[in-house]
Amino acid sequence: MVKWFVYILECSNGRLYTGITTDPAARFKKHASGKGAMFTRLNRPERMLGVKRCKDRSDAGTREWAIKQLSPAQKRQLAENWPVYGGLPKKGARY
Repeated sequence: MVKWFVYILECSNGRLYTGITTDPAARFKKHASGKGAMFTRLNRPERMLGVKRCKDRSDAGTREWAIKQLSPAQKRQLAENWPVYGGLPKKGARY
């Protein structure tokens, strides 16, 4: 069974990016290398604010859409309660 996650990244300019993936660590590396989404090519990610495991891809997509409707402050507050999984930049770390 494939595990799906929704995640929130903080970029070097303070902007936030929300996405979904099956491998949060690999996805962060892709964003950080400039090969992820266009948004993260223009706004280099520095750290993972949080990662939330979802039931399936549909659940992940629904959560992603709902999170994208939130203000940056609301996104930060939401991510405060999420764990950051192994292999990802920690909440306080800057890369």
